[in-house]
Amino acid sequence: MGDDISADSRAVRDVADAYVTGLARVDPGIATYLGVPVGQDEMPDLSPEGRARLDDLSRATLLDLDRAEQAAAGPLTAEERRCGRLLRERLQADLAVSADDEYLREVVNVYGLQQRVQDIFQLMPTGDADDWAAAARRMSRVSRTVDGFRDSLTGALEKDRFAAAPRQVRVVADQLDAWIRDGDGRGWHAGFCADADVPPSLRSELDASAGLAVAALAELRDWLRADYLPRVEGRPDGVGADRYRTWARFWTGAELDLQETHAWAWEEYRRIRAEMRAEAESVLPGATARQAMHHLDRHGEAVDGVEEVRLRLQGWMDEALDDLDGTYFELAPPVRVVESAIAPAGSGSAAYYTPPSVDFSRPGRTWLPTQGRTRFPLWSLRSVWYHEGVPGHHLQLAQWRHLSDRLSTYQATLGGIDACTEGWAMYAERLMDELGYLRTPGERLGFLDWQMLRAVRVLIDTGVHLALDIPRDAPVGAGRTWTPELAKEFLAFHSGQSAEFVDSEIGRYLGLPGQAISYKLGERAWLDGRAAAGAAHAARGERLDLKSWHTAALSLGPLGLDDLQDELARL
Repeated sequence: MGDDISADSRAVRDVADAYVTGLARVDPGIATYLGVPVGQDEMPDLSPEGRARLDDLSRATLLDLDRAEQAAAGPLTAEERRCGRLLRERLQADLAVSADDEYLREVVNVYGLQQRVQDIFQLMPTGDADDWAAAARRMSRVSRTVDGFRDSLTGALEKDRFAAAPRQVRVVADQLDAWIRDGDGRGWHAGFCADADVPPSLRSELDASAGLAVAALAELRDWLRADYLPRVEGRPDGVGADRYRTWARFWTGAELDLQETHAWAWEEYRRIRAEMRAEAESVLPGATARQAMHHLDRHGEAVDGVEEVRLRLQGWMDEALDDLDGTYFELAPPVRVVESAIAPAGSGSAAYYTPPSVDFSRPGRTWLPTQGRTRFPLWSLRSVWYHEGVPGHHLQLAQWRHLSDRLSTYQATLGGIDACTEGWAMYAERLMDELGYLRTPGERLGFLDWQMLRAVRVLIDTGVHLALDIPRDAPVGAGRTWTPELAKEFLAFHSGQSAEFVDSEIGRYLGLPGQAISYKLGERAWLDGRAAAGAAHAARGERLDLKSWHTAALSLGPLGLDDLQDELARL
């Protein structure tokens, strides 16, 4: 394959690790995410100056990478080659986003401000008074992050065309409202530290700092509604083809044929829709898929109580770990630890996962947003927890942490590409269906409902941002051009999820162009890679051993779609 497997140089991986060290110094949010004890009482700088520092580090790292590769005495090892290709592609993708000033309009209900002012506290240690003292100092500095964020948005107004769309502004302002109302009306940050067992003097400092953080968010909310929003009214929701290509590359690690992507998504949509019709008949004879899902909501198995559903989700992951380890995966002991948790108020409506720290002192966690609910139908949750937890995100991301010495800290932590990670999690859902874990018609309908959501995501994301037309045989919007309103109607027609979920999803697609397509495109690459590996083994008279293949595949580290399928086929 052109790889010198006997060489032992780590020059390229050393450059990647140096980049992680530098990034942790520049961005305290990254340091907390990694579990590195640097800047644990600081907040990220979201101003244009803060972005410039990140870009300077990226350019310097690219020069160091060029020198390391040019100085190699012979062919790079497979590990060095993969790390170098990943690092170069990711840094170039980041710089392309900066070159287009895309960060100046980062108004989105997931992945954006939330991670900077809320998730950072959930990830930091809170085991003793010193930890809480650091949290208090960090909360007192939330206003600096908010000010930097506002400076960036103001810069967008000055550059005119880079401002966020009004729909996104309203979504984020409403999200800020939820954060401010949380914690028994005192705000999310006050609720976060309410149960801290600390001395009275520190309690006073914590309460005061939480108050400052909440006040800063309230000020931002008011500014977005009163100042920013009137100045962006009338702007289009879609970003257009050129900007969409920049973002699609960022999320997938590939230069895509967007027309082919959209056409393929319609094929997937039709295939899944036919499967859902058949599965609905098994749930409720004569029912449509939507009617069957409503029936399951009312009459299917459900869990009452927030803590009770958390325990049920934990049980599913524990069961999967016990069943799959040694049969379809080979798992190291640290990877076998994962926790289910309840997401804080104001989160997006979708479940999510946060990976362990590099040293596993902070475990991997799945998060369920309750959206105020206390009753939880299970038909649509099991497949989601195979996606978020085991064998989905947790097995992949925890395995990368476990192999950080063999890979690089960069590959194990920051180098992930959504098409690779979300594609694996989609593959994990499909695998559990293949293995018979979706045992009831309702659970399998839930799996297909989520499959449909991911196909519809591709249709909506490409359709709205590229202003494409809906086919004349579509059940919603036939012959019309995609708009956010049509997207909402189309998604609601095809989803068994709540109206709040649909609203949150549409806001997500409009605020993160290109991210929503990474799920299905990544799944396609993982499935095609497994099929190619199976064909190669069959040509040699062998049978593909899934345990060995899964273990090797999860040990490759992150890869963009330009590389993923070829690498998987070699295994």
